[in-house]
Amino acid sequence: MTTLYGIRNCDTVKKARKWLDAHGVDYRFHDFRADGLEATKLDAWIRAVGWEALLNRRGTTWRRLPEDVRDGIDEKHVAALMLEQPTLIRRPVVAHGKQVLVGFDAQAFTQCFK
Repeated sequence: MTTLYGIRNCDTVKKARKWLDAHGVDYRFHDFRADGLEATKLDAWIRAVGWEALLNRRGTTWRRLPEDVRDGIDEKHVAALMLEQPTLIRRPVVAHGKQVLVGFDAQAFTQCFK
């Protein structure tokens, strides 16, 4: 089963959901805000794609962090920060079997779901 993780009102999540629906991909949607996020799941994503790929440095949550927190972010502290503020996770995250996709890229989705 494929699971798409994100937040409901995110434009990129909406694009990914639209693509999955249009291509007949059966998936479950997991909203970080409504459903929370398990530390073990986040740790698995970090091992699969790296923490830098997961960190959303473009969002308002990142920009609102104190400068010393942004400057001091590292692998040791990033998971706790992401669990505390899940909107720091780049969206969407798609778990399909053993594959983990971060962000929406139609070409990557096509490759993953062919």
